[in-house]
Amino acid sequence: MTTDLSFPSSQAAACRVETSVAHDADEQARNLHGWTQTYDQLTAGRFVGRLTGLHLDDMHVFCETTSQSLRQTCEVPSDAYWFGIPASDDNPGFGRIGPQPISADTLAFQRGGIEFELLTPGDYAIFGVVVRGEVLHRHAQAVEHADLIDRAAHTGVIPIDMEQKSRFCTLLTHALDETSNAALSDRARRDLQTSVLSSLFDLCSSTSLEPVAIPARPRRQWIVSEARDYVLANRDRPVGVPELCEHLHVSRRTLQYCFQDVLGLAPANYLRAIRLNGARRDLCGAAPGERTVQDVAAAWGFWHLSQFATDYRKLFGVRPSETLKSAHSPASALLAH
Repeated sequence: MTTDLSFPSSQAAACRVETSVAHDADEQARNLHGWTQTYDQLTAGRFVGRLTGLHLDDMHVFCETTSQSLRQTCEVPSDAYWFGIPASDDNPGFGRIGPQPISADTLAFQRGGIEFELLTPGDYAIFGVVVRGEVLHRHAQAVEHADLIDRAAHTGVIPIDMEQKSRFCTLLTHALDETSNAALSDRARRDLQTSVLSSLFDLCSSTSLEPVAIPARPRRQWIVSEARDYVLANRDRPVGVPELCEHLHVSRRTLQYCFQDVLGLAPANYLRAIRLNGARRDLCGAAPGERTVQDVAAAWGFWHLSQFATDYRKLFGVRPSETLKSAHSPASALLAH
């Protein structure tokens, strides 16, 4: 059973979570698009399978649950990589990829274009990520400065950090939340892809990847200062951590270490705070009728107005509209003189 794996273009209008339910193993295999595969049911009983997935530009994330034990013969498309993570730490039994068990503290891995066998017990749930190889390699080189692919066997498992696994599963659970049927914007898709890729590397950080390169204290401060200057120079758009890593020629984990050491904050939190503070100053200094909240938000790269208002209120304790209104009040005008 084969279907083409077609990652939607970045201009695709619809990008929504989709769920399918199957009452036959073959039907379940057909519902997972993009694989060459056959499912054989091994245990007796009524089969129920559920697949919840989301196609992004260069990635497919999904959660698959199956009620009966299965033997799966699978092949991922040649230009992609598959990662499988047991969705629960208390599954009733281990899955297997080839002869190797997929235990709760391992991540299953498969390069594209190679047939492999999966054995899964009954009442099993597994998260899956299929990512385009070109994107995975580019992220590894430009953002992580770390080797993930070449350290894994052609078919096999990678030990993972259980704390990071919990965070990763939470990330995918939220991404696959069926209660939201809104299509993701281009920016939201890119951000989600980057988060999933970064989390994959974090999963293996304690076992498979190189240690963090810790710069000397002056360079740590320089990295943080340069990051701030770069964000302010590009204030009209949200600069993400991957772009900063490429600009500063450091790995993501090194950047995180520098920010945590110098400021006690994660890079993304600090960068958002810098832009929010800039927006606040513009709101405070706006002349009556000169600018709206939406104008100021857009000038600082906040394209989602409701999220901007939420983040602004969380940081400053007031709504941006209240800041703008107070700037136009008679008391503020008197203080200005």
